[in-house]
Amino acid sequence: MNKKIIGVDIGGTKCSVSLGDRVGESLKIIDKIVFSTGDSSRVNIIISEIVSSISAILQQNKLTKDSISAIGISCGGPLDSDSGIILSPPNLIGWDNVAIVDILQSHFSVPVKLQNDANACTLAEWRFGAARGYKNAVFLTFGTGLGAGLILNGQLYSGSNDMAGEVGHIRLMKYGPVGYGKMGSFEGFCSGGGIAQLAKSKVYEKFQRGQPVDFCPDTRALEQLDARQVANAASEGDALAQEIYRLSGEALGKGLALLIDILNPQIIVIGGIFSRCQELLWPAAREVLTKECLPASLASCQVVPAALGDNVGDYAALAVAINDEAVPV
Repeated sequence: MNKKIIGVDIGGTKCSVSLGDRVGESLKIIDKIVFSTGDSSRVNIIISEIVSSISAILQQNKLTKDSISAIGISCGGPLDSDSGIILSPPNLIGWDNVAIVDILQSHFSVPVKLQNDANACTLAEWRFGAARGYKNAVFLTFGTGLGAGLILNGQLYSGSNDMAGEVGHIRLMKYGPVGYGKMGSFEGFCSGGGIAQLAKSKVYEKFQRGQPVDFCPDTRALEQLDARQVANAASEGDALAQEIYRLSGEALGKGLALLIDILNPQIIVIGGIFSRCQELLWPAAREVLTKECLPASLASCQVVPAALGDNVGDYAALAVAINDEAVPV
């Protein structure tokens, strides 16, 4: 019997448990259970719900725990992947030194593996998505925050203490939106929260000059302004919204140039906002890359949107479960 795998994606607002099956070199998601994280400080309650959801997904597919070969867990860092311990993620208040791997292994008696969410998404895109078949690849999240996962010489590189790939902390400019606790950081310019900050400052400039902004009618709307609203306005031709995304695109180009010159990857895959707004971000990013990068390094690297879309979190957790299997490259 072909054994199945389980993926557990632990997020600040929701958790999901997925049942997957390997079909050749592809991965099929058979079933999924999603539940709200709610008050993340209810650590024991959430863990109990994860355990019961794994049992439920097996039962409703007429499987037992002997039918699965491994469980993969994707969770925001910081964490210790070797020890299987979630340390203290900022989006999971109260999850301090949680030995999640030991907990699930004791319940299901199968190998359980843990990775931070950026690394997990990297594994998913490398095995089943846009980076499949490459020996040297970078994945950028570009979502609520900005993180990266690194595939170097055909292996996931996580660094000496799971902190490799924290590119959002790079300072690109002296001043700018705050991300990762640092003004002008890569995350400050290239994340949902950063774009919202950038938009609010640009809109406020207009308000102080007595100029109207079509996509933000007043100061009350200003507080609720987010990256999606600005993207919608930009797609409809609003010049200010397009300028906001152009500034984010320029910063993206600067950050990518550093990664390309230092790591010399074959491919950079970008998820989240870039996947949805490539046409708004890429022209400015490409212009900066052409000016900043070593020509030979740039010529050997392609930059593409993520391929797995909204299901990347499910594929990510499942990819962690099979991370130690050989990958054809």
